[in-house]
Amino acid sequence: MSRSIPLRSVQTIAVLAVTQLIGWGTTFDMLGVMGRVIAPDLGLPNEVVFGGLSIMMVVSALAGPTTGRLLARHGAARVLASASIIFAIGLLLLAAAQGIILYLLAWTAIGAGGAFGLSAPAYTAVVERAGPDSKRVIAILMLFTGLSSTIFWPILSLLNETIGWRMTFLICAGLQFFVCLPLHLFTLPKPITVAADGTAVHEAPVPLSPAGQRKAFLLIAAATTISTFVTFGLAPSLLEILRQSGASPALALQLGSARGAIGISARFLDMLLGRRGNPILSAAMGITLMVLSFLTMLAIPPSTPLLISFILLYSFGSGVMAVARALMPLALFSPREFGLHSARLSLPQNLATAIAPVVFTAILDRAGAGTAIATCAALAVLSLGFVLMLAAQVKAATKVYEPA
Repeated sequence: MSRSIPLRSVQTIAVLAVTQLIGWGTTFDMLGVMGRVIAPDLGLPNEVVFGGLSIMMVVSALAGPTTGRLLARHGAARVLASASIIFAIGLLLLAAAQGIILYLLAWTAIGAGGAFGLSAPAYTAVVERAGPDSKRVIAILMLFTGLSSTIFWPILSLLNETIGWRMTFLICAGLQFFVCLPLHLFTLPKPITVAADGTAVHEAPVPLSPAGQRKAFLLIAAATTISTFVTFGLAPSLLEILRQSGASPALALQLGSARGAIGISARFLDMLLGRRGNPILSAAMGITLMVLSFLTMLAIPPSTPLLISFILLYSFGSGVMAVARALMPLALFSPREFGLHSARLSLPQNLATAIAPVVFTAILDRAGAGTAIATCAALAVLSLGFVLMLAAQVKAATKVYEPA
């Protein structure tokens, strides 16, 4: 039976689960419900309104290196608290928007808040507080954050129907300022300086030279950016790919809906593995499953069993990779350096998130589902190659430093 989670880790999970759910639910996920509601009132086309998400991801990407330096200098709690304030400002601007200028300014602010408050800073807060339990705690946290749209879409829809979209955004701003800000400042446990097993937080788990660390960072960046490009590019086009591959609209919707639950089950597996899990091995397994899903679609004539197999392989593989993407820096760099490297990795990853949906939509519309799937397969194979190169580097470094 697995060891119980320490109380400080439970407290960390509880605080960050609430703030990350609110963070994702009131920003990135929000336009899924509110986008077509606010567009007519602002006099803007839907594509301009949804372009707010691209602005958010580009600004978050550009702010990534700054986030890393702030995390290393001030710690995650202060950075997360600043994100709560910036999110609140952005949401207040959205509530006050009358046209495109204030709307774009609002999403610029939300993008800065995303850099300081979503994913990497939260995982850094875990590493600062959970020590050797960090892998398991991050996997548990990701179980909650994966439910953000499931929880917030009904809430936002109900609020909009009851009090209108401007008041809804005011309430979202209030959640950031009056709930998330105090939780970040006053409720997170204090960071630890020495892990429970006596290991100092500045010690890296793999003895890499400075040149080796730079190479490892570039390999992680390449592998995770490409996999992010595939998963975020495929997500908005998945239903259309399924329909073009022979699924009825009803079956496509059922399979698309199942993807989220299967992905969360993959995160649950990582949670069970806890400290025994290896993020590099998980990344290799996840991307391999994604490659198999794409090759299966290309090699076998379309049928309902094929589409079900594709969704199972792809969803589980991408779910495993989502956790591995967050944990890979922890497998190679010291806990003290985790936030710095994770935030730097967010630069290419967020740019990929912003660009990928447009690229894949263009491929799908102009060349069809087969070309889109073949593109995914080629990119996934490339990402897997970088992960295997990273695994070989780690194996070589570990062998060199093994005692005689």
